[in-house]
Amino acid sequence: MNSTRELHINAFLFGAGHHTMGWRHPNSSAERVGEISYFEELAQLAESGCLDAIFFADGHAINRTYTAGVPWLLEPITALSAIARATKNIGLVTTVSSSFYTPFHAARMLASLDHISGGRVGANIVTSMFDAEAQNHGLAALPNHADRYERADEFVQVIQTLWDSWSDEALPADRESGTFIDAEQIQPINHEGKYFSVKGPLNVPRPPQGRPVLFQAGSSEVGRAFAARFAEAIYSVSWDKDSALEFATDMRERLAVADRSQTVVPILPGLVTYVAPTREGALEKKRALDAYLDIPAAIAQLNVFTGQDYRTHGLDDAVAPLPPAATFTGPQGRYLTVQRIIETKEPTLRELLGFLAAGGGHATMIGTPTEVADEIQEWFESGACDGFNLMCPAYPDSLKDFVDLVVPILQDRGIFRTAYPGSTLRDNLGLSRPELKSFAGHTT
Repeated sequence: MNSTRELHINAFLFGAGHHTMGWRHPNSSAERVGEISYFEELAQLAESGCLDAIFFADGHAINRTYTAGVPWLLEPITALSAIARATKNIGLVTTVSSSFYTPFHAARMLASLDHISGGRVGANIVTSMFDAEAQNHGLAALPNHADRYERADEFVQVIQTLWDSWSDEALPADRESGTFIDAEQIQPINHEGKYFSVKGPLNVPRPPQGRPVLFQAGSSEVGRAFAARFAEAIYSVSWDKDSALEFATDMRERLAVADRSQTVVPILPGLVTYVAPTREGALEKKRALDAYLDIPAAIAQLNVFTGQDYRTHGLDDAVAPLPPAATFTGPQGRYLTVQRIIETKEPTLRELLGFLAAGGGHATMIGTPTEVADEIQEWFESGACDGFNLMCPAYPDSLKDFVDLVVPILQDRGIFRTAYPGSTLRDNLGLSRPELKSFAGHTT
């Protein structure tokens, strides 16, 4: 084991938990998902375990036809501003849509949050998914996938340049001379591109981190290419270690082609965990949440994912292996994920529906603290990942189980920190502070 390399673990905070129907459990936190104090407590719990960051996803529409799930009820940058005051070390990562924000607006809010938090901000740059979101921003529908990523490419270049439009010496606050701002240390960017026209400079000083950390989560070909150019940390979807290793190997090759092979870029697959002192206790925690599934609706969704008909399949009967993916004409990614779950777990239909309900195809580890720690270490040391984006099925209980039971084992093995290494998210992730671009030739 390489004792100098340590895991990076984020907590992906989402409503009452990532199990879609776990909120129906009588002990769930469903009534608190609109309370900022609830998320402050979750962030403090994650911080007590020295986790790198908390992460909020985001969307710009609500699906009124789906009334069974718990939606995200607070705008994340606003929520993180409050959480920043309730925490000291943990990183604060928000989703930002390059399809709907302008670069100036996004750069200003993220820089402000970085100042408020003392340098703990990250942004997961997405291109958004649904036409209903576009219709809240004056568009009839989303542009096509390639165009959205082309806009995202320009968006990131502009926000980075805006953050660099102030030098670190731009605020001398010299009382004797009467000079608060040094105008020579603040320069316009004069950007004229296909999607954006931004004169600049930003009206917020350079962030404490130089630039907030940029995350990326797309797994498509164009998404991976985008990550290779810009991402400083990558979220991914991998059901098992082999698929995680394939993704990590591909991304490291792409980083090398982009002349970033020497750049630290942590790769963090999603991870669902059920942990208890005994394996049977962990399985019971999963069963307790799965008991609240809407079985007919879940089966209908599984039928769409696989092209099979499970309506008459026994819930407690094992699911047969799926035919080769080449025979399926629907979306291949979801089909392959379901196929892998069936091959690796040999689940009953009820168990399969539960795996898909909590994480939807992300890695799922169930067992004692030692068993879960062993599996995490195996993934980590194989090179399949640099850590995980923890997707707890039930908040706060599943996060508390992980922090109290699994984290101490990882710490004892020397693969997870026992204290924060510094004060910024870049410190947590082992990333360097970006050098300021010269103002000469600042036009993009």
